[in-house]
Amino acid sequence: MGLKEHILLRVPTQEILLPLIKEKNLRLFVRREDTIHPLLSGNKYRKLKFNLEAAKEQGHNRLITFGGAFSNHITATAFAGKEQGFATVGVIRGDELKDSWRLNPTLALASELGMQFKFVSREVYRTKNESYFIEQLIEEYGISYILPEGGTNELAIKGCQEILSKEDVSFDVICCSVGTGGTLAGLINASYPQQ
Repeated sequence: MGLKEHILLRVPTQEILLPLIKEKNLRLFVRREDTIHPLLSGNKYRKLKFNLEAAKEQGHNRLITFGGAFSNHITATAFAGKEQGFATVGVIRGDELKDSWRLNPTLALASELGMQFKFVSREVYRTKNESYFIEQLIEEYGISYILPEGGTNELAIKGCQEILSKEDVSFDVICCSVGTGGTLAGLINASYPQQ
């Protein structure tokens, strides 16, 4: 089953039933974003959705993104790129991986999905948002759609707003883990005043 078929499925909300929760007279639910797709798990579909649309609208045929050796964003971008017809490049933090990346399951899978890698030292990686570094990437790989580390930008936040819907108005507290903050920003934007 391809990406499009998975997305048509409704993302379930699962109630967590534990004695302590019942004892405190509370109810706890988890939105199962992890069920969207095995390789585009959690918030990654949401973060990539509008970015991929923008890349297509702008006529790009390559995505360049950034991440560490075990980044699920790297794998998600490789998969989404393959599904949507984009070449993909992952700028990977840690040039010590240059000769041993095939032993890393995350990078091996991303490579199987067609992603090329550019390994850079941790020092160079810290400059990934500098214009001269982006210009070097464009010079090396050609005009490309640049996705930030973790996938978070304005379009990613817009996608994460779709996690909440009108049916969620009854929830009074919404929690989420935080990495780059994009998912949380989307949830805040989509939440109701009482939440």
